Amino acid sequence: MRLAKDSFVNRRDFNSTSEENPVTSTSSRWISRRSSPHHYLSTMSSDGDNNISMPVAVASCVAMALFYVLILYAPTVILRLPSPSSFSDFMIRRFVCAAISTVVSLVFTAYILPIKSWEASVILGIFGIRTDHLWQGVVYPLLLTSLIYAGSLVLNLLLLLESCKENGEACSFFTKVRSFVQAIPACIMTCASGVSFWRNLVVAPLTEELVFRACMIPLLLCAGFRIYYAIFLCPILFSLAHLNHFREMYIKQNRSYIKASLIVGLQLGYTVVFGAYASFLFIRTGHLAAPLFAHIFCNYMGLPVLLHPRGKGLVSAAALAGVVGFVTLLFPLTKPLMYNDRTNNCPCWLGYCLWH
Repeated sequence: MRLAKDSFVNRRDFNSTSEENPVTSTSSRWISRRSSPHHYLSTMSSDGDNNISMPVAVASCVAMALFYVLILYAPTVILRLPSPSSFSDFMIRRFVCAAISTVVSLVFTAYILPIKSWEASVILGIFGIRTDHLWQGVVYPLLLTSLIYAGSLVLNLLLLLESCKENGEACSFFTKVRSFVQAIPACIMTCASGVSFWRNLVVAPLTEELVFRACMIPLLLCAGFRIYYAIFLCPILFSLAHLNHFREMYIKQNRSYIKASLIVGLQLGYTVVFGAYASFLFIRTGHLAAPLFAHIFCNYMGLPVLLHPRGKGLVSAAALAGVVGFVTLLFPLTKPLMYNDRTNNCPCWLGYCLWH
């Protein structure tokens, strides 16, 4: 069975001269694709000796998700360290725990995957850490993701215009914009000095994408899961990893289970949707940078604005146009050939379909 028939990759995305090249399943054969790091992964054998079973892949993903959350409580529960004296110390301790769990997950994944070479470039390539086609892996997914926030961006523009009018600067809008752009470096330096900046825009996106995308997706696909199963299974684990926020929300909502459950439920639903989108980006582009920068952008913007009393419906119209544009451009802006020009007749540049 080959994943190519069930993948999200459209055959029309590739050269019309490309022809499907079946791969024989033998225990001794390696993927003969010199252009991709995945030619060092063995193909699935008829007896499964060189492959990961589906239960092992799922159990590994669940274990990594649980480890990612539980290790956050290790300093106080297991090591019996005193409680942090400040919020910054508390977050720094969590940063260290998240980094440890991420490294352990990467090493564990590399160990159980059927990898035939331990060259650094090969290992990094399996996890989507690549330098080729890097700007495509950053720019196109960011443009695609920004369409979801069209309403939010238009609202911010309207607020900027109103601020200019209130200050009597209606005719110097471009001067205001220039001043805003010039203030960005100072603003970044100020934000970077805060621990929340590092949590929301650096540590959380980087560690979560490495664990829940770079580690889990290769495991699931190598075990034989179809691509759309992997796309929707990883986000479920990704959302469950955010259940640790329930206690914090429970305390903030005056110990109300109903309010805390509603808020956390909304957050879990949002993380499932975003997780599926991030998994889609990772598989289609083969670049970890694609879901990573989309993750950072979404954390910075927050929830998309769909309705707002200001603008007389302009915000809602922009949001609707953004959604339409996102749906229309979802596949065109994630064509695998835009992110790798060495597919060698394989419908997905990573070679997942050649593992079977």
